[in-house]
Amino acid sequence: MAPGEGFGRVRGLFASDDDQPSVAVVLLAAGVAAAVLSPLLWLFISASELALADALSLLTSETTTEVLVNSLALVGLVTGASIALGVPLAVLTVQTDLPFRRFWTVLAALPLVVPSYIGAFAYVSAFGPSGALPDLFAQYGLGFVNPYIPTVYGLGGTTLVLTLFTYPYVFLTTRASLLSFDTTQLEAARTLNHSYPQAFRRVILPQIAPGVTAGALLVALYTLSDFGTPAIMRLDVFTRVIYVELNSFGVGRSNATMLSIQLLAVTAVILSLESRVSGDTAAGYGTPSSVKTVVSLGPFRWLAAAVPAFVSLFTLALPVGILTMWLVRSGPGYSGGGLAFRPEFATNSAYVAVLTAAATVVLALPVAYYAGRSNSLLAKAVDRATYLGYAMPGVVLGLALVFFSSRWLLETFGANAARVVYQSLPLLVFAYVVRFLPQAVGSTRSSVLGVDRDLVGAARLLGEDPRGAFRRVTLPLISPGLVAGAALVFLTTMKELDTTLILHPTGFTTIVTYIWRVQEAGYYGRAALPALVLVAVSGLSMVPLLTRSDDA
Repeated sequence: MAPGEGFGRVRGLFASDDDQPSVAVVLLAAGVAAAVLSPLLWLFISASELALADALSLLTSETTTEVLVNSLALVGLVTGASIALGVPLAVLTVQTDLPFRRFWTVLAALPLVVPSYIGAFAYVSAFGPSGALPDLFAQYGLGFVNPYIPTVYGLGGTTLVLTLFTYPYVFLTTRASLLSFDTTQLEAARTLNHSYPQAFRRVILPQIAPGVTAGALLVALYTLSDFGTPAIMRLDVFTRVIYVELNSFGVGRSNATMLSIQLLAVTAVILSLESRVSGDTAAGYGTPSSVKTVVSLGPFRWLAAAVPAFVSLFTLALPVGILTMWLVRSGPGYSGGGLAFRPEFATNSAYVAVLTAAATVVLALPVAYYAGRSNSLLAKAVDRATYLGYAMPGVVLGLALVFFSSRWLLETFGANAARVVYQSLPLLVFAYVVRFLPQAVGSTRSSVLGVDRDLVGAARLLGEDPRGAFRRVTLPLISPGLVAGAALVFLTTMKELDTTLILHPTGFTTIVTYIWRVQEAGYYGRAALPALVLVAVSGLSMVPLLTRSDDA
């Protein structure tokens, strides 16, 4: 085989004579979709092994009912609170003459860079029984105040933390809707002697409702699938109980399986609502982005600035301040013995993130190319199938792959095969790919859609074969999307918690597994440095927002 001939054959998979995906790329894309869906197969196989009576007993038990009620209550409270917080902030930063609107816009969005479990750790280390605040009161002779400090544990604390670090979903989607709102409609309402509150209720709110709802559903989906925050806050929801049952023996695995099925059912309901809303999000829009001031705050401009400042105090200043305090403070928090942070933990995190990013981009390319070049039902089905892994809670994905590697492989191929796969690095990377493939598919598909087919046609007229046209025209044009997808997958993999805890190889410690280990042991000082590193790494994902200049 001549040098480069192998690469040429690979490139040939992605183009045919009429610039439509070839049979080979269709098969590759379908294979990727099937691999993403395979964990669901293992989960349902595990569930099918239970007797019907046992399954019904588990699903209707008192514990399961309590977990379901707690999970639904948490989702409802966090979603409602996020709307109450995100919508006013969006209005303030878009439609008023709030001072330094761009600055407050960035600060209002930045809580997304703080993983919620880091926020939970910071709040527990600040307000918990052995936290910084009780210690400070005791140091200055105010220990009598400590019994009156509200507990951060349970439903209340979990709701608070998740709201503070997920409301930006509502803020950003609402803000995008307001930027696209046709302000002439508001002016017409004002000429009819409607006050701004009346005009907002009758004119603005109906048109931005799809954006608000889309953000609220993202919050609901995140809350339902989050593991770290409820676990740290000691609230029994689906994810926490599944993780506990998964690490027990005997009937625990059966309990985890049935709880996972129930969790997937609730997730499916939220996804169905999201799909209905996403189809209507463009209704009432189509105007260029506008940041024209429609409400003058007058003498209350600076007082209004206290609202985003107060929110930022609890979402950014407090967690970063607590982590920084633990970083520079000496004391019991640093007496972790063998729990000292080592540079190889960060190296391990970066290494597995690079592997995941590379594998994800390679697998996303055929799916994105097929979805971007074909309008067939199969192309749409393949594209949507890749998103199921992203919607699948990490603990459910981990449980499914544990069943596959520790039971199915053991029974089918023997102990050696199970030993090679169970808690191996390839299995962990595969789990990450299943979870984050949509991030690469989405950015790459957008790039494929942006390629002018006339350019490909021109290359063909100049004598290029399909492989050459793909290499010289399509690939350079879609490479920014590939790079963006890889970067996003890398950043997300670095901070993924629940999947990592369940599937990481023995002895393979990453930043997140180290943080989890030391926070469980109560050595808060040990977790400060890696937690700040994670926040900094997560902050890179906000660079596009920081570099935007759509408002003053």
